[in-house]
Amino acid sequence: MMTDLPQRDQVMALVAEAVVAGARQWRACEVIMLSERTLQRWQNDKAEGACDRRPARVQTPKNRLSDLERERVLEIANSPEFGHLPPSQIVPRLVDQGEYVASESTFYRLLKAANQLKHRGAEKPAKPRHKPRALVATAPGQLFSWDITYLPTPVMGIYFYLYLFMDIYSRKIVGWQVYESESSELASEVMRDICMRENIAPKQVVLHSDNGSPMKGATMLATLQKLGVVPSFSRPACSNDNPFSESLFKTLKYRPAYPKGSFESLMAARQWV
Repeated sequence: MMTDLPQRDQVMALVAEAVVAGARQWRACEVIMLSERTLQRWQNDKAEGACDRRPARVQTPKNRLSDLERERVLEIANSPEFGHLPPSQIVPRLVDQGEYVASESTFYRLLKAANQLKHRGAEKPAKPRHKPRALVATAPGQLFSWDITYLPTPVMGIYFYLYLFMDIYSRKIVGWQVYESESSELASEVMRDICMRENIAPKQVVLHSDNGSPMKGATMLATLQKLGVVPSFSRPACSNDNPFSESLFKTLKYRPAYPKGSFESLMAARQWV
């Protein structure tokens, strides 16, 4: 970056003041992140009456668009034919018609300069997503978390599925089961058993989970509504919105007694869990 003469004089005056106060010149230059060699060159130029000899040329591209051409680009971008399209579609369509006005990057740059680079497309614009209000449990029986994890079988690519429900406050495992498949019907069976054993009253518990198909299945949602359990889901593409179940699964699978190979049968998996 070019440093004009008034700024140079101010910097040299400040360094000189620091040196008079007892500071080392190199230390003063280090504090203001200036090379001491640069300071010495400035001092020599001032003593010789020279000025900054670096060129201050501002280059103008030879192919720069004129004002009329820039207006033409904006006129095309706002026309009824192209007003709903992004530049990535405008330029190819113009080329198909045998006309080249400007590149895609130029269209984008001019639209941005004119504050017109907004949503341009047939689909709905993206909606901002905000972090939901955190759920807080102050006592047992208020907030449950559940998820499904894979348990290996002797056949590669085939798994057993552990359904596990836990109380966030007490960390109690309120319900679990191992099945050969994952579905909202099986999850609803486990949830009905939990509500019966734990004496869950309507509107007492919030059940949090991720966005898996068993969690959002019609049978599971209908069962929760019938039982009076309030469902809660993670945000889309946010893997850390259900940390309690995820950390519990890691604890389970990193135990020394966890099988190094696989579970021989469904009963063996249930007995180990």
